[in-house]
Amino acid sequence: MDFRIHDRTLHIAPRTRAGLLADLSDRLRTRRGFALATINLEHLVKLPRDREFLDAYARHDFVVADGNPVVWLSRLAGAPVELVTGSDLIEPLARIAAETGTPLALVGSTETALQRAEDSLRARVPGLEIAARIAPPMGFSPLGDQGADVIKALETSGAGLCLVALGAPKQEIFAARAHAALPHMGFASIGAGLDFIAGRQRRAPLRLRRIAMEWLWRMLSDPRRLLLRYTRCALILPGLAWRAWRMRT
Repeated sequence: MDFRIHDRTLHIAPRTRAGLLADLSDRLRTRRGFALATINLEHLVKLPRDREFLDAYARHDFVVADGNPVVWLSRLAGAPVELVTGSDLIEPLARIAAETGTPLALVGSTETALQRAEDSLRARVPGLEIAARIAPPMGFSPLGDQGADVIKALETSGAGLCLVALGAPKQEIFAARAHAALPHMGFASIGAGLDFIAGRQRRAPLRLRRIAMEWLWRMLSDPRRLLLRYTRCALILPGLAWRAWRMRT
């Protein structure tokens, strides 16, 4: 499925999670690197309004469906894709890193959360090497000198895969810049994934995720921050559904 935004086309692929992981494993084994973004309705609200965000997205090698509405739109368009959330990619990517001998870097959140995330990943994934933990300061600028400093630290660390948890749009803008500078590395933007692994934030129970109600769990946990955000997401759905249907027909 494709999303056409201004003069850019974002292709959502691959069709299956297993196919995606096989592609990412192959890239890490051959040191070709990649940039991976996980698109959801919130991103689709922001992308038409933020040119830097859109340009960064267009430079990603993989864009996957990080939300059931995107999956439903893909089915409506006749080009179904599987749900692949950033949070659910963390452990599989860590296992691929261990299997391929690829050192891992963690970027985002806080130093305390990163340490806890590292401890959790090491316990779950035997043989995992974590080469760097980088918690950028508040107000981090992905396109400024701070972004350049993080890229330099990643290069020095010897990491081959980086999990980026800076929130949108900073993480996608940084990942696009960093991958251009370090094309042998893989960069995966995972949102709040490291905070979930670290226990800093609580994710919706699995039973709610299975019935596509994670959004309600999140909204009820922080209604002041998320009610307006989710309202904006709901408002763009009819137009997206119409365009998806036209792709099918």
